[in-house]
Amino acid sequence: MVPIHRVLLSVSDKTGLIELAKELVNNKSMLISTGGTKKALLDAGIPAVDISEVTGFPEMLDGRVKTLHPKIHGGILAIRDNAEHVKTIKEHDIHPIDMVVCNLYPFAKVASNPESTYEEVVENIDIGGPSMVRSAAKNHHDVAVITSPEQYAAIIAELKSTGGKISLATRKKLACDAFTHTAQYDLAISQYFKAQLNQGFSDEISFSFKCKQVLRYGENPHQTAAFYTELNPPADSLANATILHGKELSYNNLLDIDSALSLLREFGRPASVILKHNNPCGAAVSKHLVDTFRGAYDGDPLSAYGGIVGFNREVDEATALAMAEPGRFLECVVAPSFSPEAFEILTNKPTWKKSVRLLSTGPMIARKPTMEMRKVDGGLLVQDKDASNENLSSARSVTKKKLTPLELDDLKFAWVVCKHVKSNAIVIVKDGKLLGTGAGQMSRVDAVQNALKKAGENARGAVLASDAFFPFRDGVDEAAKAGIIAIVQPGGSMRDADAIASCDENGISMIFSGFRHFRH
Repeated sequence: MVPIHRVLLSVSDKTGLIELAKELVNNKSMLISTGGTKKALLDAGIPAVDISEVTGFPEMLDGRVKTLHPKIHGGILAIRDNAEHVKTIKEHDIHPIDMVVCNLYPFAKVASNPESTYEEVVENIDIGGPSMVRSAAKNHHDVAVITSPEQYAAIIAELKSTGGKISLATRKKLACDAFTHTAQYDLAISQYFKAQLNQGFSDEISFSFKCKQVLRYGENPHQTAAFYTELNPPADSLANATILHGKELSYNNLLDIDSALSLLREFGRPASVILKHNNPCGAAVSKHLVDTFRGAYDGDPLSAYGGIVGFNREVDEATALAMAEPGRFLECVVAPSFSPEAFEILTNKPTWKKSVRLLSTGPMIARKPTMEMRKVDGGLLVQDKDASNENLSSARSVTKKKLTPLELDDLKFAWVVCKHVKSNAIVIVKDGKLLGTGAGQMSRVDAVQNALKKAGENARGAVLASDAFFPFRDGVDEAAKAGIIAIVQPGGSMRDADAIASCDENGISMIFSGFRHFRH
């Protein structure tokens, strides 16, 4: 056990600082501090020695040089049972430092703020902090290093129980956390500068994530799983969503919610989507949110049972009442927020009040396209997110019959939804509602047939979207038999002429988007 006589505190995040400092003072520890940290301590009536009194030098260069001094690093790095080290620090009037409490400048937070200037980002690169943290972590046999307010409670408890000492086991754990902390910090800086260089794919890439939750199990009950989040995820992301009600989320819940949010962000109008097994089985847009839910649910009520429902607007009372109608069961509802009336309705339906999960994301914010990654055996596949323009402004008509404005509006909606369906993907849409989905089929004509089967008689007068070209005319022929009136597809098949001929023979409008939407 190491008694804590001298402590150096220099923190950007001052959460919990005073509580920790009070416990240290109760144990007769001497506190050394810098700038804003010292002010916070003194304002709370806690005595602290300015670091310049220890080093004999003032802070320099607008605070860039504060702790980079032999009297600081010598006090941290000296091995207490090494006679030569002890002799050296005594000769230079250096006193051992037994604990370093330091969290770093908020680089990632500042760098992720679109309003931050380049100069502001650079000034938030901490130099002295990581140096102290690494020094203390290296000498963990003699020094405890604390890098996060989340660690304070356990440290306070240990100080209380040991009379102001920290065990070697704790110091080793703290050292591990410290090296992880500085590695993550340097990684964030590296990624920022790589993005500034804008040189495409880097020769090497690294990532750092933090464990948010160990899940009950993985995709199946015999698999273990955990949910890791980015260090500074977007405010409206799944990682920052608040669980307002219900059981903890499962691995499969998280996958489906993520897909729901990805699709919802495509729409400017009020929208509702329903996900099952990572594919949309219901989707609708309308002026009123309650109509979007009814449209999404009625498109495939059988598949919607037990589904994940998402909205891009606050859930109101009318929408909650529609979801709570007899015979309906929903696994999870995710939305920017819920009105008090909606929350009361959804959490008090007798058949599901204990099981339904309600998640709030806050307002959904437009985002810049990001990268997508997928682990493969021995490596990682990285690509741009499929964020192509979905207004079909560059699409070209290839048939004799031309689109009406209403048909084009439905095709735009269908094309967006189709992008989020596993390939081979076909979707059937009418009046801003998804009526049928053909997902994950190995042949395109099978995907068409499955989507038409789901849509049933409602397919007559509807439109169809295909995520890739028709290799043969058979898929278009099947659509014609069911009464489809308009189609959007990428084009590019060596047999495009056959598909066009089928459309012309059956009075169908067809446009080529010029790009495909494979999703595996």
